[in-house]
Amino acid sequence: MNSKIEALGTSTGKILYSSDCQNIFDLSIAETMELFKSSGVILFRGFGVTPKQMKDFSERFSDRHIIDFTKVSIDSDKFVNFVDGGTDSLIPHSENSCFPFRPDVIWFCCTVPAEQEGETLFWDGVRVWEELSQESKELFLSKQLKFSYNKIPVERLKKILGSNANTIDDMKRILDSLDGVSYQFNDDKTVSVEYTCSAVVKNKYSHQNAFANHFWVYQKKTEEAIFDDGSRASDEVADEIETIFDKLTEKIPWQAGDLVMMDNSRFLHGRGAFNDNRRQVFTTLSNLKF
Repeated sequence: MNSKIEALGTSTGKILYSSDCQNIFDLSIAETMELFKSSGVILFRGFGVTPKQMKDFSERFSDRHIIDFTKVSIDSDKFVNFVDGGTDSLIPHSENSCFPFRPDVIWFCCTVPAEQEGETLFWDGVRVWEELSQESKELFLSKQLKFSYNKIPVERLKKILGSNANTIDDMKRILDSLDGVSYQFNDDKTVSVEYTCSAVVKNKYSHQNAFANHFWVYQKKTEEAIFDDGSRASDEVADEIETIFDKLTEKIPWQAGDLVMMDNSRFLHGRGAFNDNRRQVFTTLSNLKF
């Protein structure tokens, strides 16, 4: 690969620069994928990428895209979305890790950076796991996270499950095939779903343990039970994790036209609060064919 490559902060991530106004579609797919496997995060800079080009470029590496019903889409396929609205901070999380439809990779494209701050933050779940005490590791290895969704309209569930979910039997067949999912169809044409999963994820390429999950969102935002046995993490464990996140925070200092490819099986992401409503960052989610 002829393009200039340098480190992204102190992480394993890399910045890959355009060479002489290079078109991003001229990059070698194989070489780009090898860089992604080893780094987990690539910031493509100087290529002037648009949200549509983000989707088109991602198709070169992906076997399918995933609709995110929690965001506002800008394309007819509903695959390209605005990131979460507002200017508040966002807590560290791996995308869709509270659902049984976790994508391999999350793509970000910035068209308008905030004048000040507004960086996307990210954390290496492998390093977070390595920093955890043995007691906390044993806790997260011994208990499953539990996420409950009550009274989802059947028609909405059809859209979530995709084109093969035409009937109730189709939906049951798909739900039965998903690990960690239990469900109940209700008389009022809704479905209640519970999803249990480990907080510890095997990274897709290095196969290392990674603390890449939705735990911190639920720990900070709710008072509900987080684990499948009806318990929550202790204040001591929460304080330990917060200290580790503070220590390992990395930043993506956005420029217009930047594209980011992030391994969602390894990294968590979020953002700090900012005050510029002009900021525009878009995302698409996909599963990789490599």
